[in-house]
Amino acid sequence: MQRRRLRAQAAPADFLLAHVAEELVDRLSAVKRSFAVAADIGTPGNVLRAAIRSRGLAAGVIGVDLLACELRRGEPLLVAADEEALPFADASLDLALSALALHGVNDLPGTLVQIRRALKPDGLFLAALLGGETLTELRQAFAAAEAEIEGGVSPRVAPFADLRDLGAMLQRTGFALPVVDADRLTVRYATPFDLMRDLRGMGATNALTERRRVPLKRATLQRMAEIYAERFRDADGRLRATFDVVWLSGWAPHESQQKPLRPGSAKARLADALRTTERPAGDKAGF
Repeated sequence: MQRRRLRAQAAPADFLLAHVAEELVDRLSAVKRSFAVAADIGTPGNVLRAAIRSRGLAAGVIGVDLLACELRRGEPLLVAADEEALPFADASLDLALSALALHGVNDLPGTLVQIRRALKPDGLFLAALLGGETLTELRQAFAAAEAEIEGGVSPRVAPFADLRDLGAMLQRTGFALPVVDADRLTVRYATPFDLMRDLRGMGATNALTERRRVPLKRATLQRMAEIYAERFRDADGRLRATFDVVWLSGWAPHESQQKPLRPGSAKARLADALRTTERPAGDKAGF
């Protein structure tokens, strides 16, 4: 439903996606590898696929989109599928990509397992999703306003995974050489309502089943705007909104990849390198 809302926008707020797609392509360009078959999993629109094709980074890029039948527009490699039910055979992809889509799936570990299985040995997975403290200002302002006006709090902003959890998830789902890092983007708005308008344009409105099903009170919305301005206004009067873009990368296991050394296989002592005296565990250094 959220994607349908996004497609219905006359001028969707795609500035964040454009920024992430450009950064993802730059990161992929740094990998000195040729990719024959790639899949773009869930990225809204074709901005990422177009960038990859224009840079010649993959011979063929298959788009995976739940609304593929409505978006074909001359794209021959477009598959209608959900991120949680990928249509690829095991070891069929050289590269799997995703930009600003995976934070919205219900079963992220299950999706990562499917991606890893679909990759050929030594195939690469590279993705960006929202995480960390994304929209923390809006979350705090809504929580304070609802507690004050309505005597309770509803989850108005979906929770986002942090870096440590995502890094552990890559390891648990079988990726080799996992790497997780994040970029913090601060976007500034005149009012919180301008931010909420952009979120609707991104198809990023609240999808939580636990949210209240009654209309939001005008008084609560107005108080949220006041609290937001009180807590997160810069000197020039504009309001901050945080977007933490978390980058995930990992490889399908292959025997050629670097592996940690076996414990006890070192040929030099750390104490010698540090020019210090080695002491048994439990001994205290004298002063």
